[in-house]
Amino acid sequence: MRVVEFWCTILVLFALLINGKAEVYIVTMVGEPVISYTGGIPGFEATAVKSDETLDATSQLVTSYAQHLEQKHDILLDSLFDRGTYKKLYSYKHLINGFAVHISPDQAETLRRTTDVKSVERDWKVRRLTTHTPQFLGLPTGVWPTGGGFDRAGEDIIIGFVDSGIFPRHPSFGSHNADPYGPLPKYRGKCEVDPDTKREFCNGKIIGAQHFAEAAIAAGAFNPSIDFASPMDGDGHGSHTAAIAAGNNGIPVRIHGHEFGKASGMAPRARIAVYKALYRLFGGFIADVVAAIDQAVHDGVDILSLSVGPNSPPATTATTYLNPFDATLLGAVKAGVFVVQAAGNGGPFPKTLVSYSPWITSVAAAIDDRRYKNHLFLGNGKILPGIGLSPCTHPNQTYTLVAANDVLLDSSVMKYSPSDCQRPEVLNKNLVEGNILLCGYSFNFVVGTASIKKVSETAKSLGAIGFVLAVENVSPGTKFDPVPVGIPGILITDVTKSMDLIDYYNTSTPRDWTGRVKSFNGTGSIGNGLEPILHKSAPQVALFSARGPNIKDFRFQDADLLKPDILAPGSLIWAAWSPNGTDEPNYVGEGFAMMSGTSMAAPHIAGIAALVKQKHPHWSPAAIKSALMTTSTNLDRAGRPLQAQQYSETEAMKLVMATPFDYGSGHVNPRAALDPGLIFDAGYEDYLGFLCTTPGIDVHEIRNYTNTPCNYSMGHPWNLNTPSITVSHLVKTQTVTRRVTNVAEEETYVITARMQPAVAIEANPPAMTLRPGASRKFTVSLTVRSVTGTYSFGEILMKGSRGHKVRIPVVAMGYWR
Repeated sequence: MRVVEFWCTILVLFALLINGKAEVYIVTMVGEPVISYTGGIPGFEATAVKSDETLDATSQLVTSYAQHLEQKHDILLDSLFDRGTYKKLYSYKHLINGFAVHISPDQAETLRRTTDVKSVERDWKVRRLTTHTPQFLGLPTGVWPTGGGFDRAGEDIIIGFVDSGIFPRHPSFGSHNADPYGPLPKYRGKCEVDPDTKREFCNGKIIGAQHFAEAAIAAGAFNPSIDFASPMDGDGHGSHTAAIAAGNNGIPVRIHGHEFGKASGMAPRARIAVYKALYRLFGGFIADVVAAIDQAVHDGVDILSLSVGPNSPPATTATTYLNPFDATLLGAVKAGVFVVQAAGNGGPFPKTLVSYSPWITSVAAAIDDRRYKNHLFLGNGKILPGIGLSPCTHPNQTYTLVAANDVLLDSSVMKYSPSDCQRPEVLNKNLVEGNILLCGYSFNFVVGTASIKKVSETAKSLGAIGFVLAVENVSPGTKFDPVPVGIPGILITDVTKSMDLIDYYNTSTPRDWTGRVKSFNGTGSIGNGLEPILHKSAPQVALFSARGPNIKDFRFQDADLLKPDILAPGSLIWAAWSPNGTDEPNYVGEGFAMMSGTSMAAPHIAGIAALVKQKHPHWSPAAIKSALMTTSTNLDRAGRPLQAQQYSETEAMKLVMATPFDYGSGHVNPRAALDPGLIFDAGYEDYLGFLCTTPGIDVHEIRNYTNTPCNYSMGHPWNLNTPSITVSHLVKTQTVTRRVTNVAEEETYVITARMQPAVAIEANPPAMTLRPGASRKFTVSLTVRSVTGTYSFGEILMKGSRGHKVRIPVVAMGYWR
């Protein structure tokens, strides 16, 4: 038997030498795997896992259908290739329908042309890196163990997502590999049935799923063929945010045959309740969003995650705090629901927030410690930096560079912007094959009519070794994110480096008197862009993250309330994606996407809040918010003050010292938030007092939205018991009051205060001792020293005898009167 195996191996190797170097390819097939097969094939009953079951791999139904799939894999390979010219490594039957096979590139192309094959992707060997924020935030070692490990992190906490829906069959939301999710009597929500498949959206992990579109239908904006009249995610955004907060742990992020790590939500055991109110083309209508929030609170969610906000401050009311959206969220907080909202993506300019109210936790976006870079190596020895999540070209080998405009089949195709490399049919395959294709990054990429994914597909279909996309002109604020591609590829974002490439190409490409290329003599190679570089300068405030100061009305008057509240990872975040998703053209049809935005930062806080809620189930929303804010850090991993991305005078990006208007209290620290020592608590009456003492708010308007008269006063809005202090118009001396509650053992705290020189600060008393559960007030006096026309920043630090550190930011602008 061993002799036969030996000769079979020799035959395989011999065949591969003839057909080209063999590689491992992952092939996916038409047809459902065991986990989602709903029947329809004669002789094989359905094996799809129901919402209250786990996969029983030993059942006759499952084993029979799994054998059927494996036989189909074998029959396909035998029908296409001679035995001995390939080696099948695995059959995938349960979670995906496909196989891994060791074959030549020519054989891979044969598979790609086969009707029963959905995709053929080349695999690569690399070391695994988590994706990545759970480790960056210290969850696996510092937080999850306290809750019983990742498989109990967020147990029985329900996070409601008002977003674009969910793709329920994604492994990030599966329940078959986890301990069964038992019923939660406290949740009263319903689960809609997919009108196409007649399957429920819920599976235990997803505990509820509903959609809201009446306002969209009435406005004539809703198109059921693309918007889906169900909780199905037709955009991708909703699946992404849900997975960040509560996606399953350890899900391989695989795109184009490469595994970028294993994804996990912040609270991987938390339940997901879906309230779809956003849609792929038009966004959403506040009427639908409010209905969704109302239903979510009725249903019994613990946390609401909102990656949605108004396009501008509401002009229909005199204040930003009182409108149907914010008033509904005030009701949610009154009902005990912790509300998280994205701060907005209008940065780095001031007053660009779209989340205003004190009862909401408004989240800014940070860049974490992972960066992706790549390099183009030219034949003249120059090395040009760029970005691109791609494999490298063959080591120690260079390839000819050919520009798209020089390989046109016909000059008449210039009307199609051929340099974009979006249309393979207008380029000459004979000239492109085996070479590196040079393309131009035009305005079409900015507006979304062109994509890097399509450049990769064009290059691949023409047989190119790889591609280069050169940015020749850049508009202020253009943001370039690395995109995963299946062949070597790089985006040169620096215009001066693109000019270096163009100059080299032109000088090494001789032409005749008509401008036609005589020969392509320029060469180059593309580096490996798949390995991230870890930076100690993280976190940094992302350029796009909306900035304070907060505003109290549509005239943009400054508020006596700090926003954003907190900073969390929100740049280049890997998470689940809907194959139907169109929100990002580079990820159409993919199962994962790497996205940036405060939309990504908010669900980080929602998931971490679930962990705090799990440990402290009776804490109010304000207490949870306080724990997150007072334990956050305003230092980066190297121990330096946080920096923020900002525009320079030349509109290039630079780093500046960040302020609380960029990051709120600081970057979230989940481990410390579980044990904050002291909390700044507040409730519904406190928020009414804040409204009633805010200058310019009509008391009738307050009553309209809260059904409560203004019987509550706290002297000044800055006396609201928040874990921050903001006085937007400081005259002479003002005294601010705060009340803290001890949520730990008896401890003595020493209180210190510091402020920039234009404002003097003093805290009183200088120390206090609190027994468990006890509350104490302290005051902070702020005095104008000089009028600078700018805000001054400082902090109150409370150091406990048992090691707790409680820090709150202080912000004030001085006036003589």
